[in-house]
Amino acid sequence: MRIAVFGAGAVGGYFGGRLAQAGQDVVIIARGEHLNAIRESGLSIESLAGDFNTFPKLATDDPSEVGPVDAVLLGVKAWQVPDAAAALRPLLGPETPVVPLQNGVDASFQIAEALGPEHAVGGLCKLICSVTGPGRIQHAGVDPYIAFGELDGGRSERMRRLHDAFTNTEGLTAEVPDNIQAEIWKKFIFIASFSGIGSITRAPLGVFRKIPETRQMLIDTLREVWCVAVAHQIDLPESTVDATLAFMDTLPEAGTASMQRDIMEGRPSELHEQNGAVVRRGSAVGVATPINSFIYTSLLPQEMQARGEV
Repeated sequence: MRIAVFGAGAVGGYFGGRLAQAGQDVVIIARGEHLNAIRESGLSIESLAGDFNTFPKLATDDPSEVGPVDAVLLGVKAWQVPDAAAALRPLLGPETPVVPLQNGVDASFQIAEALGPEHAVGGLCKLICSVTGPGRIQHAGVDPYIAFGELDGGRSERMRRLHDAFTNTEGLTAEVPDNIQAEIWKKFIFIASFSGIGSITRAPLGVFRKIPETRQMLIDTLREVWCVAVAHQIDLPESTVDATLAFMDTLPEAGTASMQRDIMEGRPSELHEQNGAVVRRGSAVGVATPINSFIYTSLLPQEMQARGEV
């Protein structure tokens, strides 16, 4: 199967690298020194599931060199999705699915708007990883997991084929859930709360989950996002909040969210697509989100400065 990874940073690079390692026809769309390093020395993955180095069939910064592929894994940051969707159009055949791996709940709808609903599917992934240098990615926590599916919950041949491509791939679990929307929101409850509390406190997970005051703030944030999900007719039981908290208690103490790291290092972040999205979607259905509103408005001046808006 010919699969393009558009945005081969930490997430895209890990899953694209694993597919290439398994012998799939992988095309990497990257840029700058990262692209140069992949071309010269391959993609080097340091992973808890086993280190490896692999060369994709093609690495380029120009999608027009590639032509239509069977599937696209979209690995850019959430705030980059609209521009990336427009740029990846040369990769599309009539039924090529674009699988978004972003944090948040908006990417599939942005893809549908930019490229047409026939190319939009749901997607998510779970792992803690980062780019440690050009062509180098480190997987530091969480068993790597990727899920994708048609937005209406139907079973399709293209999702089956993509799942088959991942079946013999080492170092990850792939799934086509019955309800991809519920799975996307389940992750959103986790990541928006982790990112928001981490960004406000500037502390790793192991610290803010132990202090009673910030732990309660974390619980309140989780519940707010769950309430917004339920108001949007997402089928998630109330036990999702306790289950998410229990999962967070198992993660490495030094863990930080990518949004938190971006904010702490003065880079543009996914603030609008995470806590900002909770506020917007809560307002749309009449659900109060005071904790997420506090997080969003408190971090907004720094976010605007990182984007050169103030």
